[in-house]
Amino acid sequence: MNNEIRLSPRLAACAELVGQGARLADVGCDHGYVPVALVQSGRIQSAVACDINEAPLASCRRLVSEYGLDSRIKCVLSDGLKNVDGNEVDDILLAGMGGELIAEILQNCPFVNKKHIIINAMTHPEIARRWLFENGFEIQHDIIVPDARHHYSVLDAVYTGKCFVPDDTKCFLGEINDFSDREFFVHLLNYLKNKQKGGYDYTAVISAIEEKI
Repeated sequence: MNNEIRLSPRLAACAELVGQGARLADVGCDHGYVPVALVQSGRIQSAVACDINEAPLASCRRLVSEYGLDSRIKCVLSDGLKNVDGNEVDDILLAGMGGELIAEILQNCPFVNKKHIIINAMTHPEIARRWLFENGFEIQHDIIVPDARHHYSVLDAVYTGKCFVPDDTKCFLGEINDFSDREFFVHLLNYLKNKQKGGYDYTAVISAIEEKI
């Protein structure tokens, strides 16, 4: 099959952060659109597409076969990165899951410090950022991507060994430089203000966002 796969804005933003010529591990690969698109375009050498559930992995296998990429993309049933050989990958993509699960997967991966990490947390990206900072990673790009009626956090990071305990503002805003997506930040402000009613103190984060927008 020669039809070019068109990625959604969210997945396209993730794909853009994958290194040229890298070998990719796509965790929670769903249908396998990202690895197929990246191999197809020549962006990456190869990929390991993994999912914890057989059904989405079966969909991924079908897509890989349809495009004749069985020799370039390995489909692996895996809980996180547990069944992935660290010697076979350079970049790790964790997209389409919550920040808590992303942090747990990274925590349980013995070779994560040697890899380039790309993250799209569907919920609680602040938890994923906290894990990165506390475990010696530096965020390189930290962007907000509008896609249909939603707005997503997409970022990438590399290990530097400089661990620190971030404050709430650093966790929620990370290395974001572009605050033009007002809808995203207004939604975040409303979320934080509602949490304050439950006893949390997000005064500093709220002030920081209000200053930016």
